[in-house]
Amino acid sequence: MYNIIGKRFQFFALSGLLVLVCIVALAVFGLKPGIEFSSGSLVTISFEQDVDIGDLRQVLSSAGYPGAIIQTTSNGDFQIRTVTLTDSARDDLRQALTNRFGPYTESGSTSIESTVSRQTVRTVIIAMGVAALGIILYITYAFRKMPNPLRYGTCGIIAMAFDVVMVIGFFSLIAGFLNWEINLMFITGVLAVIGYSINDKIVVFDRIRENTRRMVGVDFATIVNRSIVETITRSLITSITTLFTIIALMLFVSSTIMNFLVTLFIGIIAGTYSSIMIATPLLVIWQNKEWHRFLPWLNRSAKS
Repeated sequence: MYNIIGKRFQFFALSGLLVLVCIVALAVFGLKPGIEFSSGSLVTISFEQDVDIGDLRQVLSSAGYPGAIIQTTSNGDFQIRTVTLTDSARDDLRQALTNRFGPYTESGSTSIESTVSRQTVRTVIIAMGVAALGIILYITYAFRKMPNPLRYGTCGIIAMAFDVVMVIGFFSLIAGFLNWEINLMFITGVLAVIGYSINDKIVVFDRIRENTRRMVGVDFATIVNRSIVETITRSLITSITTLFTIIALMLFVSSTIMNFLVTLFIGIIAGTYSSIMIATPLLVIWQNKEWHRFLPWLNRSAKS
């Protein structure tokens, strides 16, 4: 049987290196906010002829607004969100649309204030905080009959935080080269990764619970290692089949949801890794009180 738990500190060293890479990527490239997180303009227009949304997006991209968000209303109008338009920029855009699609009617035009953007960011942060709190409470309750049930929820949240750091860090690296912006699709992807990731960890935790009842008197590290080995094939197959689906979507779906797909792709890989190499080994470290292996000065203080 593979001794995955026996290599837990090597895995934590690798995880630390990955986190460092993400921190460097964020420091170098950062994250460029899309118009959902910055001020901008919202224009509602209707054309006299039928207009395909793909053609409209192409014209906007050629006019210098590749990140514009296009939505259709119930009566067939188009709502276009762009960066803040000056009077001259508005005239140039009007001319470009008229040249391509003919005359159109502008039924509304508003500005998106920065206060709305800040409210969006605040809502996202609150949503992630509520999700994390709900997850830790649920896992603690689900494993309430196990010794120290809070540890399962805490380890799950720590591993989930690692997944989020991986998603943000590697996405910033990709976005830096491709000049992508973060938008609500990116945020949706991050929240989806949280749900997918924690589900993978619960599968392993549940097998630990079953094996603990069956393997009475066996060392906890052995029980955890056996549980990982018994579930690793299921985790890998599930993740790989999901990745195939995401790759297919990347190849055949428009760029509108590309942020979402790339976020999911990174998150699924990170979630599978952290379920095996972080969450469960962390349980063993906590059980064996091996924190001094991370912070040697704690051990020196205890001896002095």
